[in-house]
Amino acid sequence: MKKLVKKVSEFMGNEEGQGLVEYALIIALVAIVCIVALTLLGNRVSNTYTNIAGALGGGGGGGW
Repeated sequence: MKKLVKKVSEFMGNEEGQGLVEYALIIALVAIVCIVALTLLGNRVSNTYTNIAGALGGGGGGGW
């Protein structure tokens, strides 16, 4: 039992790499939020730009 307690306390005390894992989780969460936002709002943003271009008289051809 003492060996188990010792191993668990060593494992819990090992903070090496913990910061890297936390940053990786934050980056993954931000990426997921961005993907979801673009998926949900993508058509609205596209329609808004189309409406603005139409109001300004732009044909949407992209030429200068």
